[in-house]
Amino acid sequence: MKLTLGHSPDPDDAFMFYALAKDLIPAKGYQFEHILQDIQTLNERATRAELDITAISIHAYAYVLKDYALLSHGASMGDGYGPMIVGQRKFTREELLTKKIAVPGLMTSAFLQLQLFLGVPKEKLNYIVVPFDQIFDALARGEADAGLIIHEGQLTYGTEGLVLSADFGEWWAAETGGLPLPLGGNAVKKALGRKVIEEVSVILHDSIKYGLDHRAAGVEHALPLGRGLDRALADKFIGMYVNELTLDYGDRGRKGVREFLDRAHAAGLIPQPVELEFV
Repeated sequence: MKLTLGHSPDPDDAFMFYALAKDLIPAKGYQFEHILQDIQTLNERATRAELDITAISIHAYAYVLKDYALLSHGASMGDGYGPMIVGQRKFTREELLTKKIAVPGLMTSAFLQLQLFLGVPKEKLNYIVVPFDQIFDALARGEADAGLIIHEGQLTYGTEGLVLSADFGEWWAAETGGLPLPLGGNAVKKALGRKVIEEVSVILHDSIKYGLDHRAAGVEHALPLGRGLDRALADKFIGMYVNELTLDYGDRGRKGVREFLDRAHAAGLIPQPVELEFV
């Protein structure tokens, strides 16, 4: 059985699926077509239920409940760290309400976190949408005052001469008494049926575990996708987003996801309450 598997062309996702891509674990008769696209594109495709299994922003998951369930593994969560707002200088929260902010996509979890952090819906923000890997360039050209950065930019913004205004992971931990900040997960199409979902879940879990158990080889595989990262920084970045919470959300991770989406609904930022379905 051939299944489509969408994930981002980033070191953490490449590390997660290293064993699967290199046939290092049993695929149990399944063939996986790896589709590498940026997370905003994958979010949009999920709204059309195009892929069997896909990386997805937790924000976007609120819009695809009919078609997808969250796998219990594959989470990217910031545990005291997360997406950041950077610029040529530091801005206060009040200043950011009036500044033009380059954001990496309207369905990203980072964009929902921005709205929660500033306490206003997107209609009251001055923003432009820029591919995540072009936000530094947009700031350098003066197209925006601040940038909302995700992925490896969280480790490299200083080398670009940029200054941190806010780290959403730190803010969220302070807000919630130390809960991890939900960013992304892996979603599976419900129409595949229980048997296929259970079997695929085991395979993908085993791929993540293999990478964690063979870290050096997994980092080597993922390194070509680490834009601007040397081996040490790539290893650090992967460790931030592929860890025990990735193997299983656990009670703490699930609580973080529920708190994030409950707050977003209470603030009127997502259309309906989210009954989480983990498989």
